[in-house]
Amino acid sequence: MSVAREVNRAQQMREKARHLTEAAERTGDPEQRRRLQEKARRLQEQSEQQDGRENNDLAV
Repeated sequence: MSVAREVNRAQQMREKARHLTEAAERTGDPEQRRRLQEKARRLQEQSEQQDGRENNDLAV
C-alpha cells in the first residue's frame, strides 16, 4: 500500500473514532456508550499503529 493511501486510511480511522466518541456522549444507554467508547478506542489505537508504520516507511 502506498504511503499516501496509508495516511488517508489513518485519517479516516481517526475521524470514525471521533464520530463514535461523539455518539457515545449523546447516548443515554450506559452499555451502548461503553461499546461505542471501546470501538472508538480501538480505532484510535489502530490509527496510531498505522501512523507508526508510516513513519517507519518514510524513514527508510
